[in-house]
Amino acid sequence: MAAAVEALAPESKVRRDVWFAIGIIAILAVLFLPVPAMLIDIGLALSIAFSVLILMVALWIRKPLEFSSFPTILLIATLLRLALGIATTRLILSNGDAGVDAAGHVIQGFSQFVMGGDFVIGLVVFAILITVNFLVITKGATRIAEVGARFTLDAIPGKQMAIDADLSAGLIDEKEAQRRRQEMEEESAFFGSMDGASKFVRGEAVASLIVIAVNIFGGIIIGVTRHGLPLAKAADVFTKLSVGDGLVAQIPALIVSLAAGLLVSKGGTKGTAEQAIVGQLGAYPRALFVSAGMMGVFAIMPGMPFVPFALLGALMSTIAYLIPRRIADAQSKVEAEAQAREEQRLLESRESEAVKESLKTAEIELRLGKHLAVQIQGARQELAHRVGRMRRKFAQQYGFVVPDIKLVEANTVPSKNYEIAIHGTVVAAQQVRPGEMLIVVGDGPLPTIAGEEVREPAFGMRAVWVPEAYAPEARREGFSPIDCNSVMLTHVSEVIRNNLPQLLSYKDLRMLIDRLDPEYRRLVDDICPSQISYSGLQAVLKLLLAERVSIRNLHLIIEAIAEIVPHARRAEQIAEHVRLRVAQQICGDIAENGVLSVLRLGSRWDLSFHQALKRDAKGDVAEIDMDPRLIEQFGVEAAEAIRAHMKTSHKFALVTAPEVRGYVRMIIERLFPTIPVLSHVEIARGVEIKSLGTIS
Repeated sequence: MAAAVEALAPESKVRRDVWFAIGIIAILAVLFLPVPAMLIDIGLALSIAFSVLILMVALWIRKPLEFSSFPTILLIATLLRLALGIATTRLILSNGDAGVDAAGHVIQGFSQFVMGGDFVIGLVVFAILITVNFLVITKGATRIAEVGARFTLDAIPGKQMAIDADLSAGLIDEKEAQRRRQEMEEESAFFGSMDGASKFVRGEAVASLIVIAVNIFGGIIIGVTRHGLPLAKAADVFTKLSVGDGLVAQIPALIVSLAAGLLVSKGGTKGTAEQAIVGQLGAYPRALFVSAGMMGVFAIMPGMPFVPFALLGALMSTIAYLIPRRIADAQSKVEAEAQAREEQRLLESRESEAVKESLKTAEIELRLGKHLAVQIQGARQELAHRVGRMRRKFAQQYGFVVPDIKLVEANTVPSKNYEIAIHGTVVAAQQVRPGEMLIVVGDGPLPTIAGEEVREPAFGMRAVWVPEAYAPEARREGFSPIDCNSVMLTHVSEVIRNNLPQLLSYKDLRMLIDRLDPEYRRLVDDICPSQISYSGLQAVLKLLLAERVSIRNLHLIIEAIAEIVPHARRAEQIAEHVRLRVAQQICGDIAENGVLSVLRLGSRWDLSFHQALKRDAKGDVAEIDMDPRLIEQFGVEAAEAIRAHMKTSHKFALVTAPEVRGYVRMIIERLFPTIPVLSHVEIARGVEIKSLGTIS
């Protein structure tokens, strides 16, 4: 069905064009061919109906450009009236001796109804119509159209500049700019056309005077000389026919002239003529009250009719009284609609925000089971205070503020358990026992107090849960019982340390840069993004934090990056150079009492890693190709050596050759994430070194 309609649409358009062309040819044919009186009646009725239609459209359009085809329609209507005038002239002059119905019943009706059977009245009415149309309406409309066309053309450059300025400022897009330019062109063309179209009506008025004069004098001459009518009878018949014909032509012309005047006088007023006129005249109730008072004065003046003025005064007073109430009702309705729209917008906004909030994930989240959440309900304020101190400590230690820790109660978590989530992913989960305390014993002896042996959640050391009532006895035995909140916070702290790279966001990076001194901000501007992007700078800082290297001395890190970035692009190479420049800080954070304890790789493993390195054409290390069995054996031996020294609870670092440091770190971090791995060149000058032995 749709395909059939689409197929018929072009055909119907072609037929419409053809019928329009036939109509124009028919109008032109009337100028030359004789037309029967019946067709003349149809044509005159069509002319009147066409004029009324034009007036109604002119009343109801909201702006002049909605009727931009008016000049063309005006030309067609004028041509139709002129053609009908010539056809009626032909009938009047040829059949005028037959009586007042010689040119059709429409002209006969006008000659009898409007003129009242007296051609003198008809001449006076015709003269008045000509004067009103020619001197009042058409002349004023022509002047308005002329001035409007001039001002519109003068305003084109300014409007064009305003459109270009809005487009450059991003207030409108290219499509809107094209629409405005097209509207401006149509407006200038319309007012220019209206300036010329108004001349049609003026010319038609002059033509009507000539036609009626020709009909009267030519008809009298023909009636007397050809048909043998008496002069008085010929003058009466042909004058009535001519004046009736002139009235039939001038009434549609007056209607079309009124439509043209309404159209060009509308100007910048938006809305229909009724809205523009009635809405503005009725917008001032005090003016109506004053007018009603004047009508009352005229009603009581001697000699003046009381009823018309009194009725008008009462009508104006009633309207003036009702208008404020109507305006108030309309305003309250508008306010109610606006409030309803605002409430709907807020509701949609809240729903949208709720959806958006559901899409957001907390960066650090501590999810508590139901029973655990109830137990710590009274300690939430203390917990928040301790979390704040922990975040300040991280900021001082690592150089950036870790995100806030969101504490939530989760139904999916067992009642006495908790989960730690980073960016919505659970990275650790553990069970605590409210009402009990945890004693960490490590490799030492167990307390004599009865309890359940477990692994401490943060570091995996041996521990025992004991009832809280036995805490004093445990302290007397030399143990340090830990409450549930401290166990959770210690676990959270260690999880944050293990996930520092994930917690350094791009926003944190920009905040850190903004807090730098102006000189270092200029240094960052020099290298970013010309030599390294901001995301590349973030990647370098994440590599440092992954090995728990603090970025608190960001200015030194920026200087080191500026040194190496012209010669190296890979983030790993840049990070290794930065480690050399902040070696003093790295060693200072690991050393205890100024002494750096180190555990070295044996000569066997140094040689094995060195032989496994693969280099590229430039001689740089590209990858490592080591037998998996050797890697596994190295992990076993390193674990034994590291565990032996971890029992002392002293900080120490694993030291290896610079070229293999990164690969050794990759193996060690899976076994002992907290053990730092240094290269020989990263040991700062003046640092006292204590060798703990070798892995061999």
